[in-house]
Amino acid sequence: MRLGTLLILTAGLAGCVTPAEVGRRDYQQYCVSCHGDTATGNGWAAGQLSRKPADLTILSRNNNGVFPTVAVIDTIDGYTRRLHSNMTMPEFGPVLQAGDLVRLETGPGVFTPTPTRLVALAAYIETLQK
Repeated sequence: MRLGTLLILTAGLAGCVTPAEVGRRDYQQYCVSCHGDTATGNGWAAGQLSRKPADLTILSRNNNGVFPTVAVIDTIDGYTRRLHSNMTMPEFGPVLQAGDLVRLETGPGVFTPTPTRLVALAAYIETLQK
């Protein structure tokens, strides 16, 4: 199932607010300081970090043209950080887990209950791909 189709099913996410709006809002609140308005890793706080934030606009290009939805959600949530302690990105899972869950296909035929805000933020980042 494509992520866009999944998001249509979550249109009731926050009343009349669309998932795209929720994703864009959460990006502005939690990501823009490091990744920047252009999502290329040039946010105002980027210079204060030990490692340059990832360029979020080339995730698909770096993954053979396929947006790595599960990896993006794992990174935002903090799961990846717990596996690799050298990451500088904070965990946003606790903040973004409030609200409803949707079934996200995380592998062939494997559906995992995932917070709608994490899915919406990943979907927004997918729109930023070059």
